Amino acid sequence: MNIPVEKPWILGLTGGIGSGKSAAAQHFIDLGVHVVDADHAARWVVEPGRPALAQIADHFGPGVLQADGQLDRAALRKLIFEVPEERLWLEALLHPLIAKQIADHLGKAQSPYAILVSPLLIESGQYAMTQRVLVIDAPEQLQIERTLQRDQTSEQQVHAILKAQSSRQDRVSHADDVVVNDRDLAWLHSEVERLHHFYLTLRGGQS
Repeated sequence: MNIPVEKPWILGLTGGIGSGKSAAAQHFIDLGVHVVDADHAARWVVEPGRPALAQIADHFGPGVLQADGQLDRAALRKLIFEVPEERLWLEALLHPLIAKQIADHLGKAQSPYAILVSPLLIESGQYAMTQRVLVIDAPEQLQIERTLQRDQTSEQQVHAILKAQSSRQDRVSHADDVVVNDRDLAWLHSEVERLHHFYLTLRGGQS
């Protein structure tokens, strides 16, 4: 007799830039959890040869392509940050493609629960694909410091990214679980382990 295998439930993991969500996601991976990164899906749908890339080049012109045919992200980012309507056009094109790619990857999960990591989980509506939301939060000044240390970017650009992302309050209001990551990595790891053991006791992401 075939015992039906329970499908893993999906945890959405998000946090603002510099919050430490990638470090948290990596520790979940180390604990054996199947993690799908929305950023990877977003990169994949605009690779050369994919229909979306041709549509983007048609719309914005060849200036958004590098010499090798890859998408020039910096050029595109500049265009869409300056003109909000262009960002909406791009999102309308890409969000459904990214959602399908994410769903395909989540469907391959073998762990009791799987994680969708997305910086724009709330803003893009991707949280609708999840049963529970974990927010890695950090005070804004710390977000800025960490991002400046990690990325070759200006403080002005960090502020622009913070502005485009959900406010901390909005993100936290969608959360089932919040980790305020204002300590060191060892502490973050211990929080991830605590949550992991708790998540293993949940059915369908709820207690």
